[in-house]
Amino acid sequence: MSYKRIYLKPHKEESLKRFHPWIFSGAIQSAENHPEEGEIVEVYNSDNQFLAVGHCQIGSIAIRVLSFEKEIIDCSFWKKRIEKAHQLRSLLGLNQNPRNNTYRLIHGEGDLLPGLIVDIYANTAVVQAHSPGMHIARNEIAAALKEVLQSEIDNIYYKSEYTLPFKADLDVENEYLLKENLSRNVAIENGIQFYIDWEKGQKTGFFVDQRDNRSLLKLYSKNKSVLNMFCYTGSFSCYAMQGGAKLVHSVDSSAQAIHLTDKNIALNFPNDKRHQSFAEDAFKYLEKMGNEYDLIVLDPPAFAKHRKVSRNALQGYRKLNAIAFKKIKPGGIIFTFSCSQVISKNDFRLAVFSAAAQSGRSVKIIQQLTQPADHPINIYHPEGEYLKGLILMVE
Repeated sequence: MSYKRIYLKPHKEESLKRFHPWIFSGAIQSAENHPEEGEIVEVYNSDNQFLAVGHCQIGSIAIRVLSFEKEIIDCSFWKKRIEKAHQLRSLLGLNQNPRNNTYRLIHGEGDLLPGLIVDIYANTAVVQAHSPGMHIARNEIAAALKEVLQSEIDNIYYKSEYTLPFKADLDVENEYLLKENLSRNVAIENGIQFYIDWEKGQKTGFFVDQRDNRSLLKLYSKNKSVLNMFCYTGSFSCYAMQGGAKLVHSVDSSAQAIHLTDKNIALNFPNDKRHQSFAEDAFKYLEKMGNEYDLIVLDPPAFAKHRKVSRNALQGYRKLNAIAFKKIKPGGIIFTFSCSQVISKNDFRLAVFSAAAQSGRSVKIIQQLTQPADHPINIYHPEGEYLKGLILMVE
């Protein structure tokens, strides 16, 4: 099988020589026979030397590289890449673990499959495409997933209605690509149970990337009054409860999120009076509250999805953290996060630093946090390190 060819401008292949998996539109000189959206293409330099094979698409990122070798992208290719990802999760002890059946199996560029996310919730795999090429290949990918995972999964749900580039003009519907046993919608993470709504919930239904950070929160929670802002599923709240917090308050502007939080608390801690939830705007809640909390979790949704709004996002992080610094008890702990890929680690830390200075209180960084090992970062693609967090002590 031969693929259409893309030719780069002179000297525009340097990033590919460093194995970066993106080719930007400005680097392209010409395209053979007008490749269609999501089509597999081969990439050559201006001297007609092969460089890579990948998915093409409309937009700033014009090609996402699948391989730097001249190979056919077929069922065996998908199976080989998924097997490698599965081996890593087995090494980490995340799959076939009675205390944990919730993990990320495929993390895009980190697993050499740019534009593809696969999360596992008990016996269901949730597949999310972020590129037209992965959308087109969804059925081949699903077949390879089942072949590799076999009895580990019974269902494959494809959820990409809102993750594909709008310029692609693809008619996308969320659907089951495999549907054998839907009796379980409760997943287990470190022994704690969670209802997962992969059909209507945010992202793939749960934020798997905070697993390790939730475990850390559990260690800090004993006898603490804990406030969990932007609680969504109440996952941080459940860990705080398990860690022995004396009270836990969960806040989210979404009534649906609060309902899910209450369900998860009841599932793990029935009739436990330590927990209370509030469907309120985060900033309004923080402004009106007193200084009753000695541990606060600030895990907001991405304030910036594009660089053009990063300045406003940093202002949001400063404002949010400044209020928390002002209100938390002396000696209190703050877990603060940014999940915006376009916000650098240094910029986020500077925003938190500015908030601390504004509060006038003494603040120490106890730990620096990131994403867990099932969200690997391709060393040639540093943009994959998107989750940034700090554990702070406020005097």
